[in-house]
Amino acid sequence: MANVRLSGVDKAFGKVKVLEGINLDIKDGEFVVFVGPSGCGKSTLLRVIAGLEDITRGTLEIGGETVNDRTPKERGIAMVFQSYALYPHMSVYDNMAFGLRLDKGSGRDAVDKRVREAARILQIEPYLDRLPKELSGGQRQRVAIGRAITRDPAVFLFDEPLSNLDAALRVQTRIEIARLHEKMPDTTMIYVTHDQVEAMTLADRIVVLNKGRVEQVGTPLELYHRPDNLFVAQFIGSPAMNILPATFNTSQNALRVVPEGGNGLTLSLPEGIAVSQGPGHLGVRPESLRLVGAGEEALIEGEVTLVELLGEVTLVYVDIGRQDDPVVAKLAGEAAIERGENVRLAADAEDLQLFDKSGRALRRDPLQKAA
Repeated sequence: MANVRLSGVDKAFGKVKVLEGINLDIKDGEFVVFVGPSGCGKSTLLRVIAGLEDITRGTLEIGGETVNDRTPKERGIAMVFQSYALYPHMSVYDNMAFGLRLDKGSGRDAVDKRVREAARILQIEPYLDRLPKELSGGQRQRVAIGRAITRDPAVFLFDEPLSNLDAALRVQTRIEIARLHEKMPDTTMIYVTHDQVEAMTLADRIVVLNKGRVEQVGTPLELYHRPDNLFVAQFIGSPAMNILPATFNTSQNALRVVPEGGNGLTLSLPEGIAVSQGPGHLGVRPESLRLVGAGEEALIEGEVTLVELLGEVTLVYVDIGRQDDPVVAKLAGEAAIERGENVRLAADAEDLQLFDKSGRALRRDPLQKAA
């Protein structure tokens, strides 16, 4: 087992700073996923942990020991890359055994035992005599993972391992990686992806990165329900959270919120919660919106510009007067709504999020309607 701790880590390529002030504490046996937009530094951060990139400033500890100056081999890590990087002329067995054979301390029987145990865990025993070209993409990726397993690492690093697979194989291999974590609970795993489904389903905790900085760290549901800022609110979740510029007016224990292009509503304001008068933002997730009739209180009204029927859900895009920025509602089933129709949408107060004008979340506990 090994925890991974980064303290004040910066990484620069010349004058270009890619990582800045990274502070993370990844616990023994934890599965942590790095997510963020392209160019946010998530793969660079993984390579820094692996020892494939030098740290410009700061300290990296693995298992309580500073490893800034140690080689990748000396860090007790194993890395699975986006490309399988298998030797095409070697069998699956030989690909998995190759690294062990380079270690003069490993005897033939020990190598065989570790290769076959890794193959059993990943269910690739029938393919041990095949060449990589005789395998599917998912099978090749399992071989790459198996090669890492044989090294018995303290820390596993995955750099977008499923991005080259088709949709069905991604689902299958994602499930296998989740099972792998269950079978190796003492091994710390750090995983980079741009796929939110992978992040939400695999992670014990998610690290959201943006422009080389950590925006928020938390469990998948913490990030989904209680984002710290607008960036996390809109990055986590698909479709993204609807964000409406709003005006806040406070009076005693009540908060009047008037979203741009929407209708005003009054929310209760518990003691100890400070909300500044003036501009801010109101957030609501697409699945929290519901259709209401003419006689009911609505948060948003507008014209439907697009309807996407996905079977289990219907995505409805509503124009509320913001150019090329519709509100998206995610309705259950096959909703009978047509393009050009005017609709009224409401949401429960506890499903709303408030952010100040800088984008910082104002509160993290559920809102309530004022009495």
